[in-house]
Amino acid sequence: MSIRLPSADGGLRIHHPCTDPLPPLNFPPARSRSFYAAAHVVADPLAASADAAAVVDWDTTLSFRHRLWAQGLGVAEAMDTAQRGMGLDWPTAAELIRRSAADALATGGRIVCGAGTDQLPSGPQALAVIAAAYEEQLAHVEACGARAVLLASRALAAAARGPEDYLEVYGRLLRQSARPVVLHWLGPMFDPELSGYWGHHDLDDATDVFLKIVSKYPEKVDGIKVSLLDAGREIDIRRRLPAGVRCYTGDDYHYPELIAGDGEHASDALLGIFDPIAPLAARAAQALDRGDPAAFRQALEPTVGLSRHLFAPPTRYYKTGVVFLAWLAGHQEHFTMVGGLQSARSLPHLATAYEQADLLGLLPDPERAERRMRQLLAVHGAAS
Repeated sequence: MSIRLPSADGGLRIHHPCTDPLPPLNFPPARSRSFYAAAHVVADPLAASADAAAVVDWDTTLSFRHRLWAQGLGVAEAMDTAQRGMGLDWPTAAELIRRSAADALATGGRIVCGAGTDQLPSGPQALAVIAAAYEEQLAHVEACGARAVLLASRALAAAARGPEDYLEVYGRLLRQSARPVVLHWLGPMFDPELSGYWGHHDLDDATDVFLKIVSKYPEKVDGIKVSLLDAGREIDIRRRLPAGVRCYTGDDYHYPELIAGDGEHASDALLGIFDPIAPLAARAAQALDRGDPAAFRQALEPTVGLSRHLFAPPTRYYKTGVVFLAWLAGHQEHFTMVGGLQSARSLPHLATAYEQADLLGLLPDPERAERRMRQLLAVHGAAS
């Protein structure tokens, strides 16, 4: 069995699909680290074009979350991976949070949910309006029984005159939160509109402001999520955190070394790449629980090549590869995304994602994955 795949240089290469995929396994939640997979949403392909609003296939979307929980992973809901700000509007995100949090409560699954300001219209906003939008979403997440992740806000990035405005807005939110939250620093490689977050384009100065907020309200901060694709900076930040505040890595380039730690500090994980590599992430988590760092590295380090490929610039389009692999793996019956983002990556890019995921054993039914890959090639006029 073989398939010809297109390369970025315009040529073709032969790929022999895997014959020994990873067997399905169920695990209890990890103990040594918190492992959260930022999960994608499944569009309803028959309704997605009815109007401008996102239309979600709720049954398939929630089924995928149950699959993550069954493998011992937590779910990070309504995050960047779920296309917040890139096709998923706030009313749909609010419903997603409500449904996922209810299922987590019913099954004992771990969940955190994103709270931001994306219900605001585009254009200049006053700080009080931005803070009120945050408060609305924070209240919704907490009313659903979940821990909130305070997402970086495009509106705040546009309105803030300097660090003092970030201190004012985040301080207001943290003082009223019912339970400790996770603060998310999403870099401009994921969203260009977040450039200069925390009031500085210089990352050293921005880091100081970020840590000032954490140190002022340590009892209100469960942890921070750092998504800068800069391992050295994350290591520096986690060393400077107050005792008891976690560092959740969002670095989809360097996550094995950051989770493994340096003997003194280690990162927990809240990662988009854990969506497509969940079976290996789960095995890595269990290896850490057994005190087996060699098995941890053996499970997770081979996935870095796939992750770097999916998150290659323009990084914000990594979601296309994530959903594509979910389709190949049989977790959904189509390759359609809210907002039409299935077209955001090239055919050679997707072909490489298929090849690398297959070599890792991540596609449970290699014959089905090959058949679907051939269907995609045929649609592009590149039948193999």
